Amino acid sequence: MRLGIIGLPQSGKSTIFKALTGARGIKGKERTKRGDQLIATVNVPDERVDYLTELCKPKKTIYAQVEYLLPPKIVDSDHAKTEKENIIFNAVRTCDGLIHVVKNFQLFGGPLPTPEEDFFKMESEMILSDLMVAEKRIERIKSDENKGKDINIEELSLLKRCKDILSEDRPLRDDTEIATSALLKGFTFLSAKPMLVISNNSDEDEEPPKMPHIPNSIGVMVVRGKLEMEIEEMGPEEAKEFLSAFHIESSLLDRVIKRSFAVSNLISFFTVVENEVRSWTVTKGTSAIEAADLIHSDMKKGFIKAEVLAYDQLARYGNFSEPKKDGHLKLEGKEYQVQDGDIIRFRFSV
Repeated sequence: MRLGIIGLPQSGKSTIFKALTGARGIKGKERTKRGDQLIATVNVPDERVDYLTELCKPKKTIYAQVEYLLPPKIVDSDHAKTEKENIIFNAVRTCDGLIHVVKNFQLFGGPLPTPEEDFFKMESEMILSDLMVAEKRIERIKSDENKGKDINIEELSLLKRCKDILSEDRPLRDDTEIATSALLKGFTFLSAKPMLVISNNSDEDEEPPKMPHIPNSIGVMVVRGKLEMEIEEMGPEEAKEFLSAFHIESSLLDRVIKRSFAVSNLISFFTVVENEVRSWTVTKGTSAIEAADLIHSDMKKGFIKAEVLAYDQLARYGNFSEPKKDGHLKLEGKEYQVQDGDIIRFRFSV
């Protein structure tokens, strides 16, 4: 899963990125710089993977991963406003979801923060950007039609629906069918992406801002960015004391991953083979055959059955043999919807 971090200037995007990617003790952490954008890849902490590893003693354990992308910082005054937006938006178009940082702290002598107003300002900019993409594609399709070329009628119909929604200054995520359409996936519409809003508060402020008009489909969480970034730079014992003193339940990374999965409607399933324990991330409602395809196309081609054991049943018994004897190991067909925590072995023949 790749998440892009966006927000208006001075909202604290860089601070949140540093606080996220500086999480202590996270295995598989990697930070790279591509052009002027920063990218950090981290393993998703999961106690279930830890338990499976301890139980099975594999040679290799592979956690699910999240990649955080911070777009380039545009400071060149020669860039026009639209050009700056295009650079930032193009950087996050390929992301699976967005983390929108809104400022909820007051600089000394500065104006009071306006987090809800800031949210809708950037939301409108993304909607306008998407509208331009939709209109350009519609024009191209109509031009092809006038030249006698074959066109995709379904694509044109969906794009017209996109245009209608966006013209009303509404995000595409308001329409689930549009937001999840496989036919529209290649357009990487920004306003169709799931979003988590981070209210970047001052050190002492634990309260969420009043943002009554933000839709329920968007997750909102409070982060004291500067404080949490400083805590991540401390040693484990000192950090533990500060987390307790400031009523912070766990690392920012843990909390953001949990909320991001919920907002993005994502779940995890696991595969256990002789030499490997692995976590896989899929959208809720994914079928067994789609999950098999994620692992290897041959599994989809030669799919026979999926052997499914719920993680909770394994943890209850402490081994694989007893839950199987008691009938908790299920044989499921290709239409079975994968559940969070499923341990799956795919039977296939090619």
